[in-house]
Amino acid sequence: MSLYQLTIYRNLLHYSYANRIASIPVGNSQIWPLYAIKCFSHQSSSTNISPDEVKVGDEVLNQIIAPRENASNCSHEIVDACIDKICRLGHLAAAAQLLKSLCNEKISLNSSKAYDMVLLAASERGDTPLLCQVFKVAVVSCKSLSSASYMSFARAFTKTNDSSKLLECVKEIVEVTSQNCSVINRIIFAFSKCREIDKAFQIFNQMKCLSCTPDLYTYNIVLDMLGRAGRVNEILHLFVSMKDEGIAPDIVSYNTLINSLRKVGRLDISLIYFREMVAMGIKPDLLTYTALIESFGRFGNIEEALTLLKEMKLKKICPSSYIYKSLIANSKKMGKVELATNLLNEMKLSESKLARPEDFKRRKR
Repeated sequence: MSLYQLTIYRNLLHYSYANRIASIPVGNSQIWPLYAIKCFSHQSSSTNISPDEVKVGDEVLNQIIAPRENASNCSHEIVDACIDKICRLGHLAAAAQLLKSLCNEKISLNSSKAYDMVLLAASERGDTPLLCQVFKVAVVSCKSLSSASYMSFARAFTKTNDSSKLLECVKEIVEVTSQNCSVINRIIFAFSKCREIDKAFQIFNQMKCLSCTPDLYTYNIVLDMLGRAGRVNEILHLFVSMKDEGIAPDIVSYNTLINSLRKVGRLDISLIYFREMVAMGIKPDLLTYTALIESFGRFGNIEEALTLLKEMKLKKICPSSYIYKSLIANSKKMGKVELATNLLNEMKLSESKLARPEDFKRRKR
């Protein structure tokens, strides 16, 4: 920025506070944040801002207006610093307006950090109208909005039982994203992480009404959510509905179902879906075998569990220490001490080749 440009924007500071937000220039992503930061760093007389915070604001401003060798690479840093200062001053509406102005001017940011800050602050304050406003702008402006922003969105609605506001906001998000299913999937996942299962399920049920048809990823998220909550009847119903809608389950779908059934001791139904999976040409993996071997061992069918262990080895799927420990414990319970000893020795000899915790993790979309 030239000295001439800097002088012009410093002179703008003489406008009244009422005119400041409306007159923030947005045509140049390198210039308008300077004005915004300076405006809000001098509001200590009307807000509970300490002199130290004002000093920090001035220091940020000085860093921003310092000469830069490559100004284009620091534009997002300028915006982030500006938004951070405004949020700390408590002017969330102003921060939201600045982000909206950027979006209207088609000025994109290199990261979602600025949106993360505003959404977090709005969530903590419980300001769901502002949160929805900023979130809609964010999903349009950012190529990839962070998980933190989705979590802030979900947490804000955990503080209210008014589902109508949530569903109305979801409807608007679907409209501005042109029925982008991946955005709604991530919203449902965030509510699932917050253990707001009923709200997540309401969003899922509303999708069809909004011409945003659930896809395989949507069903897998909801299946996992219901499975973790132990809602077996619902997960079985959803699995059938999924196939009725013409969406073929994948390895993740079957593993989620089998593991959920394992947790509630429904080995009989687990076997039915295991055989169905194989018949569909879907190859069982480490997660599949782990669930079934643990279930067979727990119900005293060690022979079948050992058969599955042998099968997975032949398919060159490395067992985990969890599988061995489960078989050893269940063998001891049945009084098969020699078998337990042999399994322990085998586990020790294979220690370097055993599957590790990271092998159980699924790839995220």
